[in-house]
Amino acid sequence: MPDNTYLNWVLQHTSTAWWHDSADLVELQRGLERGAVGVTTNPYLSNLAVAKNRGAWAGEIEGILARGLKPEEKAEALMQLAVTRVAEKLRPEFEASGGRNGYVCAQVNPARAGDREAMLPMARRFHDWAPNIAVKLPATAAGLDVLEDCVAEGTTVTATVSFTVPQVIAIAERCRRGRERAQASGLEPGKCFAVIMIGRLDDYLREVAQDTAAGVSEEDIRQAGLAVTKRAYALYRERKYEAVLLVAALRGGYHLTELAGADLIMSIAPPYQELFVTHDFPREERIDRPVPPEVIGRLSKLPEFVRAYEPEGMRPQEFVAYGVTQRTLGQFSEAGWRLLEAIQ
Repeated sequence: MPDNTYLNWVLQHTSTAWWHDSADLVELQRGLERGAVGVTTNPYLSNLAVAKNRGAWAGEIEGILARGLKPEEKAEALMQLAVTRVAEKLRPEFEASGGRNGYVCAQVNPARAGDREAMLPMARRFHDWAPNIAVKLPATAAGLDVLEDCVAEGTTVTATVSFTVPQVIAIAERCRRGRERAQASGLEPGKCFAVIMIGRLDDYLREVAQDTAAGVSEEDIRQAGLAVTKRAYALYRERKYEAVLLVAALRGGYHLTELAGADLIMSIAPPYQELFVTHDFPREERIDRPVPPEVIGRLSKLPEFVRAYEPEGMRPQEFVAYGVTQRTLGQFSEAGWRLLEAIQ
């Protein structure tokens, strides 16, 4: 990658690292060349990778289909194929960094977001796929229970379907409890990455504002996810949480430029990588530049923003019913996991 790109400046001059947001191996190679140190996948991206590589992986896919697996088991096996191919590519980074970097996410069945008894054994199976797997769990009450158990057992996790300050605080607290349990048992705790799907929150609040005729402008909406992320980041620093914030679902250059300098991870899809290597942006750290209070005031007309922004805006038992949580779980299930189940 040319030394003069904005993405290169972020890597060399700020504390921000980034993960590649795609399971496609061709795209991944470009991402690694640009400095990615991890990979985000989900059922949707895993299904795309299987479909795109149906010919190249024909032997492995036919072997899975010949086993006569139940639909959920088949989807899991196909996702394992896609995820472990990525894990192989990241293994050198994982080993060179002593396990600090080089992770690839493997997401549990999104239709099981409230099912502790299903998610925990699934997480244990995924953990065994490769040493650099970060098991992706939903930030629901059930998912948080499983997250704590995983960290206590030494399994690295990524908490996803997460959009709000209350969710990432709950993730960090349960991570801390899991770490304490691991240490009391003489085990190395699993690492924990706490996702904020910044653009998905903006998308959701835009619809809420339009539907309720709240009088909130598009410019205000574009700062909603940033406000949530900056508040979460400040609380993480203040409380010295061990979990690491991972910002995903970017919707524009502003989602990176306005967070530049933060000690967190950005998950960047290939189209936005292209933007950051072909266009220049202001080269300055902006993480400590607050969202203007008048913008927060206007956004606070939306109760759904208040639930996302205030640390006590929701209890964990409410996370699963938050509007964008249900939308995202449905998309990951219908446009990802169920398509893997249907492969013939």
